[in-house]
Amino acid sequence: MIPDISKIRKDFPILDQKVNGKPLIYFDNAATSQRPLQVIERVNEFSLRINGNIHRATHSMANRTTEAFESSREIVRNYLNAPEAAEVIFTHGTTESINLVAFSFGEAFISVGDEVIVSEMEHHANIVPWQMMCERKGAILKVIPFTDGGELCIDQLDSLITDKTKILAVAHVSNTLGTINPVAEIIAKAHLKNVPVLIDGAQAAPHFKIDVQALDCDFYAFSGHKLYGPTGIGVLYGKREWLDKMPPFLGGGEMIDRVTFAKTTYNEIPYKFEAGTPHYVGAIGLGAAIEYVYNNDNLMLTQHEHDLLNEATIRLKQIDGLRIYGEAPLKTGVICFNIEGIHPFDLGTLLDQMGIAVRTGRLCADPVMDHYGVENMVRASFAFYNTAEEIESLYIALIRLKAMF
Repeated sequence: MIPDISKIRKDFPILDQKVNGKPLIYFDNAATSQRPLQVIERVNEFSLRINGNIHRATHSMANRTTEAFESSREIVRNYLNAPEAAEVIFTHGTTESINLVAFSFGEAFISVGDEVIVSEMEHHANIVPWQMMCERKGAILKVIPFTDGGELCIDQLDSLITDKTKILAVAHVSNTLGTINPVAEIIAKAHLKNVPVLIDGAQAAPHFKIDVQALDCDFYAFSGHKLYGPTGIGVLYGKREWLDKMPPFLGGGEMIDRVTFAKTTYNEIPYKFEAGTPHYVGAIGLGAAIEYVYNNDNLMLTQHEHDLLNEATIRLKQIDGLRIYGEAPLKTGVICFNIEGIHPFDLGTLLDQMGIAVRTGRLCADPVMDHYGVENMVRASFAFYNTAEEIESLYIALIRLKAMF
């Protein structure tokens, strides 16, 4: 069954506009997705009529906001198939979620000479926090390489993991290559040697259902703004066995049990990791976004995105001098490319003049740029509200621009 994309697009009024006199074609979804009316209206409802600080008062507006906030936590728990809501921590985004684990896990379990493993295709947000922790604790960062085709060299993992390895962190989906990594296999290999695994799910959560129990991951992080929700809100799932043993990341209100000048005791999870007033309106909006996705046929939407990726790959490969980076058999709707003789920034600027929004630059993935020996790339990334007609418009625009140069 083919989804009615024209009906879905009506839920996203931002798409119905012109940019530089041309109909907007939004292909920067890996950076941030657009929000449907249902999410905007839910956020506005609380901003206009209900707003009250959560967990801190007995008046009606505070109670209604607290109830909606905790209901969103349950929506996320169900979306991830987490065993309990207490294992769902609201953060400001994937970056903060990873920083939380890198700091708190590092404080509890990392010593001089211990090892942390990441992959060569990681976003900076899943590299830098671990580097900072390694520098602070005297630990060693090790790297899983990837092939030119965009697949991780999983065969090297057994030799990379040693009795000094304390944690492994890897992207579920690469933000540049689009590769869907075999995270279940990676987790299984790591667990055989009692190594916990954090999964960066920023690029996976918007595209397919996540089941943390089936994966058996120890931590899973994602952001709201890539999942059709508000900015400034994210999630960290963590197994209770780890979260209970990890010290707080930030200090302040809500994360405390009792404060005296002699000693402070800490709250139970998840509140131990939610210091201060959280972005509760964002969390409520994220709950609405997840409900929106799953009120539609998620499997059908995922297939539609896959069809867009296939069509775009076929069309772009017809352009002489265009190179696609990363062609793993399993991918989400991300294509990074360059055209010989045209600077990526020029391509991005000229495509914008044609109403087509793409991302250009180093894409927060310097090691990927270094792997391919390029300074920058162009990235087109798709969401379920994109269409085959928009793919064709991108192809025609690139043909025109190539002719100009």
